[in-house]
Amino acid sequence: MQKLTRIIALSAAVTLMGGCVYKRDIPQGNLVNQSMVSQLQMGMSQQQVVSIMGRPLLVAPFDTREWDYVFQLDEAYGDVQTRRVTLTFDEQGRLADMQKEGKLTDTTPLEEDTELGPASETSEVFQAKPLNIGQESREQ
Repeated sequence: MQKLTRIIALSAAVTLMGGCVYKRDIPQGNLVNQSMVSQLQMGMSQQQVVSIMGRPLLVAPFDTREWDYVFQLDEAYGDVQTRRVTLTFDEQGRLADMQKEGKLTDTTPLEEDTELGPASETSEVFQAKPLNIGQESREQ
């Protein structure tokens, strides 16, 4: 009887602890917002586009003239937000077409993490100490 009580108590504890999982928002890909896209103009060179948008996340394997910038945010307790901008260049490497998917806004959908986390160089817990390499032999 006592063994059965322990098994039931342990099973209940494991079941209750299963609901205590911390989930985080998971951003993936290139951050794409409206202010970046609004700077793009037809006829820009690939280098000019890279200076505004950064390197593309995907380049079409069969057509290197098509670049995809994809940003996806998997919200911990919510939906998945996807933003996608597909840029197509002509034979001279100039921007010829732009397609947008998702809600492009100027606000970054990422919130700052204000919770406590691992120790960092600025925290009081982490104190970097200088190494005393070679000083032991000089002191002798």
